[in-house]
Amino acid sequence: MHSADPGAPPVRPADVERWITELGLEPVERAERDGIASWDLVLDGRRRFDLRVTVILDPALALICWAHYAPPISDLFRKSYRRLLRWNDEFPFAKFSVGEDERPLLAVEQPVAAAALAGADGLGLALVRIVGIADRLIEESRDWIWMGGRVPEPGNRVGRSQALLARFAPRLPELFDEGAGR
Repeated sequence: MHSADPGAPPVRPADVERWITELGLEPVERAERDGIASWDLVLDGRRRFDLRVTVILDPALALICWAHYAPPISDLFRKSYRRLLRWNDEFPFAKFSVGEDERPLLAVEQPVAAAALAGADGLGLALVRIVGIADRLIEESRDWIWMGGRVPEPGNRVGRSQALLARFAPRLPELFDEGAGR
């Protein structure tokens, strides 16, 4: 973890709340305990919908955005673990891990000093990075996410995060350009 820069302005829960509003997002849940605040958001990518992302502010350390990437892993753990490690290597600004309940997690972290300087822009970029990675890896992880690995047809559904994607996806061409990556 990173420690706070003593010269950086503090980041308060009210700052993060304002950034979330500036990004046009509405938390489905908020919590604060022991000086640590969190906001639960539901975001849509271009292909992956209903991705629940939690934004956590520990004012002494970091602003962390993490998603329950998939339900608990039920296949041979070694195979899944190798996949997560490979993805950690392929996506250097995000980290995959496994929670206590065996669910794969995807996290993007900003030291609190960087979060203070970047504001809503930094938070938006972190959230879109998570959504972009979820979109990019949908084929490789569909067996974890949906019964039988069948990706649901989006039909006429329009994602709720379109404005967020329009604003930040161009800054992450490695995730969003048609020919990028996989």
